[in-house]
Amino acid sequence: MLNVENLNIDFYNQEDRSWFNAVKKISFTVKKGTVLGIVGESGSGKSVTSFSIMRLHDEGLAKITGDIDFEDISLLNLNANEIRQIRGNQISMIFQEPMTSLNPVFTCGDQVAEAITLHQKVGKAEAKKQTIALFNEVQLPRPEKIFDSYPHQISGGQKQRVMIAMALSCNPKLLIADEPTTALDVTVQKTILQLLLKLKTERNMAMIFISHDLGVVNEIADRVAVMYKGEIVEQGSAKSVFENPQHPYTKGLLACRPSPNLQLKKLPVVADFLNHQTGDLPAYLMAANQLTLTEITQRRQKLYEQKPLLQIKDLCTWYPIRNGLFGKTTDYVKAVDSINFEVFPGETLGLVGESGCGKTTLGRTILRLIQPTSGNIIFDGQDITHLNKNELRKLRKDIQIIFQDPYASLNPKLSIGQSILEPLKVHRLYQNDTERKQKVIELLEKVGLKAGHFNRYPHEFSGGQRQRVVIARALALQPKFIICDESVSALDVSVQAQVLNVIRSLQEEFGLTYIFISHDLAVIKHISDRILVMNKGKIEEEGFPEELFNAPKAEYTRKLIAAIPGQP
Repeated sequence: MLNVENLNIDFYNQEDRSWFNAVKKISFTVKKGTVLGIVGESGSGKSVTSFSIMRLHDEGLAKITGDIDFEDISLLNLNANEIRQIRGNQISMIFQEPMTSLNPVFTCGDQVAEAITLHQKVGKAEAKKQTIALFNEVQLPRPEKIFDSYPHQISGGQKQRVMIAMALSCNPKLLIADEPTTALDVTVQKTILQLLLKLKTERNMAMIFISHDLGVVNEIADRVAVMYKGEIVEQGSAKSVFENPQHPYTKGLLACRPSPNLQLKKLPVVADFLNHQTGDLPAYLMAANQLTLTEITQRRQKLYEQKPLLQIKDLCTWYPIRNGLFGKTTDYVKAVDSINFEVFPGETLGLVGESGCGKTTLGRTILRLIQPTSGNIIFDGQDITHLNKNELRKLRKDIQIIFQDPYASLNPKLSIGQSILEPLKVHRLYQNDTERKQKVIELLEKVGLKAGHFNRYPHEFSGGQRQRVVIARALALQPKFIICDESVSALDVSVQAQVLNVIRSLQEEFGLTYIFISHDLAVIKHISDRILVMNKGKIEEEGFPEELFNAPKAEYTRKLIAAIPGQP
């Protein structure tokens, strides 16, 4: 169905008036009714390749050569009107981020109906009927209500289904899915993958599935192409690539994903494989990197003979539901509902659950960024539940947070050096700005960045680098306790491994205590000493990682484990 030969893509850089070679003479084919997985890190050329198939690049700034043949039609030779007849009709695309791909000022239904009226020349009533049928097909609850809902009124998984419905609206022959499950809960991710496979089979549709996560691609692809720095370094059947990878880069991608079956001190990173001549890590290095039962036992004895640093007692955070003319409270959303637990100095407590379970609300309530409804938060022997603003400001030195989205939590108008230096000035640490700047440079180097990065702005960094900046800012005040809120969920698996290694090494160096929040049980198992499983505002289950994985007591925990990519 699709044949790509010697595709080469160059982009013009207007700043230095030079051309950058983003994709380097790659070739691949996609057969009818099959799925090609394209895998690689951010910047490898995956999305650039898919955009060229759809002819979505600004052709004044992009130079595309080679051949892209779709059912014997040369897509690169079509004029604007001709490609418009194919784009969104015979070839459609699910874009990476549904929140930014959907127009916030139009309802979800209107956006899908627009695609139908544009390509099928039908009236509004028929377009609405087809849209609701599509919403049923992609298993959206209450399709009539979602038709009239705006994007911000529905969950991430539901927005992704709206995007899938839009992509399917004209019954395409080829569907391109660009990172369609990134940052989704593992359970929602599994549901989306199953849905895509079901629709592919029912419609006999071909698919290109783009992801940085080999585990996810293994669930859905027939063939796999691995991209690195604009080149396809390896391709073949999914079975051969996953069971017998040949290129060091592929081996690195497979190894750096946390494994539920191994307890490693440090995650391998792609560079370990690329820098090694054969691309295989020496056996002794892998063996030496595994935590022994003795080491785990000794660590637990040391941790749990101490007094708790944090005690949570019957903590509740409820939001009122108001109805009627006078806004009378009729019920409550119990985001955090009578929760009890302790965290010990130097411990990493993992908090896992799906979106909406109350994880983030709990974290922010502990930090007093959200006012609790009832209960007690005792930190370092002090009840901080009812401290006033001035008392809380003093406490902020000891308690910090690493937010989920580093770009949104950094001021785009401040250089990253200024962003890290600012809390030092607020809390009047060090004698002057010269001393503070020196401290910031030390922190940047601690998290794997360079002194020269001080004057750069957030937009000049990759996602992984921005996450390191936010970690450095959290460390600036030398806190005792840090909450990491989904701090690696949207990162490439290779970058995720690097950031997890940084978080763990900083804990060892500074004696930090963490609550690590995630929807990903594989990540939680790797980083945590103990795990709390949260569902609908309550703790479903708690225990040591091996207990939860080998013998989960709650059905909810079993469901989370079963949803990890690559699990049977």
